[in-house]
Amino acid sequence: MSSIETITSIAALRALTARIKQAGGTIGLVPTMGALHAGHLSLVESSLRATDETIPTIFVNPTQFAPGEDLDQYPRSLESDLAALEKLGVKYVFVPDNSEMYPDGCTTKIQPPVVAKKLEGEFRPHHFGGVATVVLKLLNLVQPNVAFFGQKDFQQVAVIQRMVADLNVPTRIEVCPIIRDEDGLAFSSRNVYLSDTERKIALSLHRTLDFVKEAIEEDLMDGFEMITEMRQRLIDAGVDSIDYAIIADPQTLETMDTIELPAVALLAVHVGKTRLIDNCLIQS
Repeated sequence: MSSIETITSIAALRALTARIKQAGGTIGLVPTMGALHAGHLSLVESSLRATDETIPTIFVNPTQFAPGEDLDQYPRSLESDLAALEKLGVKYVFVPDNSEMYPDGCTTKIQPPVVAKKLEGEFRPHHFGGVATVVLKLLNLVQPNVAFFGQKDFQQVAVIQRMVADLNVPTRIEVCPIIRDEDGLAFSSRNVYLSDTERKIALSLHRTLDFVKEAIEEDLMDGFEMITEMRQRLIDAGVDSIDYAIIADPQTLETMDTIELPAVALLAVHVGKTRLIDNCLIQS
């Protein structure tokens, strides 16, 4: 018999969090869209170590997908997700449906901060409004002490951190390292879309970021030269198109012409029909 409690209603979630807080416990929130992989599970493990009770959420949020994006095809694997969470020792998981999170008449949306407008905001203009809205709803519902997010979605983390600061949300945002497969590919739910040949091409993202880190640490190139080299390496590897490949300020995500540390290298490319992102933070 399963020991994990699947919560589907907001009322039950609020009752649970009230019990935990009344007992003096701390709560860690791990928002996910399911199709859990090692990256997600590392966030859960971080929460389990840092808080008394961990509440992962599984909800494929429709408001962060634009028409024509892969909402209907987005991988869903609830049974195996629950088994993986239970194996880690998670006691509770919040799995609402669309009508629970967005009931009839729900029209309020968050306008994301300025840091959302560039990069992903240019290529997916609907995305961060939906992300900010659902994350704020989850923060309000759970009222966690800490919420855990992965560095892989670097801009998303920047958006959430700014939103939390701007709106005085009393939750600490913990950013956890990128988790990579043995071949270096960053774990992503969308990796399942890649054929064997496409996966080999996708490894160029990690190789390019490794090159960037070494070149910056050795002060080999300025920003323009670095970006040119990044793009050429990705093209030579066979990526189908590049949305962006930049070196940026980690706070503002403004492109750096003259590289100063700390800096972040950010990539978004298409390999076949799959869009992949990756990044590398270079510290002083």
